[in-house]
Amino acid sequence: MEQLLEVKNLSVSIDGLAGEVQVVRDVSFSLKKGEVLAIVGESGCGKSMLCKSVMKLLPPSARITNGSISVCGQDITGYREKEMQNLRGKTFSMIFQDPMTALNPTIKIGKQIAEAVIIHNKKSSKEEVYQKVLELMELVGITHPKERYHQYPWQFSGGMRQRCVMAIALAADPDILFADEPTTALDVTIQAQILDLLREIQMKLGTATILVSHDLGVVARVADRVAVMYAGKIVEIGTAEEVYYDPRHPYTWGLMKSLPAFARGKESLYTIPGMPPTLINPPKGDAYACRNEYALNIDYEEMPPMFQITDTHYAATWLLDPRAPKIESPIGGRKH
Repeated sequence: MEQLLEVKNLSVSIDGLAGEVQVVRDVSFSLKKGEVLAIVGESGCGKSMLCKSVMKLLPPSARITNGSISVCGQDITGYREKEMQNLRGKTFSMIFQDPMTALNPTIKIGKQIAEAVIIHNKKSSKEEVYQKVLELMELVGITHPKERYHQYPWQFSGGMRQRCVMAIALAADPDILFADEPTTALDVTIQAQILDLLREIQMKLGTATILVSHDLGVVARVADRVAVMYAGKIVEIGTAEEVYYDPRHPYTWGLMKSLPAFARGKESLYTIPGMPPTLINPPKGDAYACRNEYALNIDYEEMPPMFQITDTHYAATWLLDPRAPKIESPIGGRKH
């Protein structure tokens, strides 16, 4: 498969009143054509900021401090806003978390989708734009598009509004689609519909997708590969099957144990103890050490490297060092 996106050793910082916040720390990953990569982790671990860094949608106080971003073999790390505008929409597009804040409540749905079509197809006639909007509405599962075209966002349910946002994101047939927690504001049954729709669109158009979520249960439905983020770093990455059935990082174990499926017959859901560290002065060694019941002495002194488990599976934990004690995985599987 063709490599569309390659991020190497990317670090991003935001200058705040209390100091420099290291929101993304030495992150590397790649994305192939037609692939769905899920990025999971607790709120505040840097998932959304990582995606916004690739699209250069960072706040003025943020900057890339290290690393490189290559899209279709082209290094875009130093691209300025004008150059990025040529890439946004056509090369990559983004679905944001809350569809109500992404849509203008005073403008009809059809016109808002048409705006996105016109920006990338300035020579299109009114009729061509109208037909393209109807096609997009049908693509994302909006029934009766001719009637819906003239309705306002407040006349749509949350799930239908999210479909409209997806139509806008797909207006220019992007190669890469960033879906930033697209199901967060929706109820469970609608979540499943939106995820199935994302997968359907990805298969139909061949669009590569990066799906951001804090819920491992959500991404199991659609992901080809899964990257687990903690404190601005990717701590484990592999195929969905490897991460779900043979997780190796203690943080991934914690996330898995927090799923309702692991609480059957128990009085309460498991929760990971403690809180994520501040990223103004990240702790020495492994940032997860203070919450990790399996932490070794070296976890408090040195940051673990990415250990290779298979050709596609990597995890940054000292438990994978040959000298580390063997520990039984708390969610089943093999000893680590």
